Amino acid sequence: MTSAPYRYDIVGSFLRPAELKEAREELKEGKISQTDLTKVEDKWIKDLVDKEKAVGLHAVTDGEFRRSWWHLDFLWGLKGVTKYDYQHSYKFHGEKTRTDNAELGGKVEYNPDHPFFKHFLFTKEAAGDAVAKQTIPSPTMLFRDDRSDKWPDFYASWDEYLADLAKAYNETIKHFYDLGCRYLQIDDTTWAFLISKLNETKDQAEEHAKYVQLAESAVKVINGALEGLPADLTVTTHICRGNFKSTFLFSGGYEPVAPYLAKLNYDGFFLEYDSDRSGDLAPIKTIWNDRKDVKIVLGLVTSKFGELEDKDDLLARIKEASGYVPLENLALSPQCGFASTEEGNKLTEAEEWNKLKLIKEVADEVWGEE
Repeated sequence: MTSAPYRYDIVGSFLRPAELKEAREELKEGKISQTDLTKVEDKWIKDLVDKEKAVGLHAVTDGEFRRSWWHLDFLWGLKGVTKYDYQHSYKFHGEKTRTDNAELGGKVEYNPDHPFFKHFLFTKEAAGDAVAKQTIPSPTMLFRDDRSDKWPDFYASWDEYLADLAKAYNETIKHFYDLGCRYLQIDDTTWAFLISKLNETKDQAEEHAKYVQLAESAVKVINGALEGLPADLTVTTHICRGNFKSTFLFSGGYEPVAPYLAKLNYDGFFLEYDSDRSGDLAPIKTIWNDRKDVKIVLGLVTSKFGELEDKDDLLARIKEASGYVPLENLALSPQCGFASTEEGNKLTEAEEWNKLKLIKEVADEVWGEE
């Protein structure tokens, strides 16, 4: 597989170096300027990219080192989206989060000055002969956690809101392409939320219908965002069950949402399969849906803890998956990023890199060295 997603790939985020964490705190305390922080970010992103290339990755990211959150920093950069204090922790099992959030402050629009564009250009230059992979949150992340409550203040209908949201994303993705991006990943916890809600409400017709409608809205806005993109731009998605300090938000297999995922016009699906919370492998057949150019990337190696998976167990799981989806349409990655927020998961940087070395070793054995 010489095009993205690759046989061994990554979701995107990496543990923040201690110096970078300290610099972010110093900025909050007013001890350094944003320019000073940017210099520290630049230094460590270059270091990270070198390490990614050294471990054999074809596509590299900036580790999301310039972000505090995997999703909110991007959403705040769109026109019509504002930052506010949610005053609630997100409902992770066993951990309390910071209370930042985003809400509608007007009509959603593409922002030509979105800071992520400049960030991408830096990563692309640092990547050199490697592919610079850009990650952004799904437009569906503006559906949940009270982020879209104010849509009636600005729109005559929900469909009108979806159309503007899709347009803003479509224009954003096309600008990334104009800057040289050829591999973009859209991260999404909404499908895991819907897995939980569709399962919980299956005996409550009215409530269940509400979440079915939300799933249909998700398909509509995502496919709208992907409409008319250049043929040589690969766009994948990562379906996440939540990742904060090695904890999670949601559980459940993919069965309730697989038919909706099968309708999404992505080139690849990064699917979490590192624990029993993910259910069995059977739904990957529905998600793949006989689309010959679509890849299923198996997230069999957990990013939540440092203990290495058993190589034979990984080989067995890939063989099992090939009973549902052809081996040539499969790939391997960590189950999630290593630091979806600046706090990071509970493992060391050495353990992080050992995980990636294992993924490459297994991928080389299954598919041959690239």
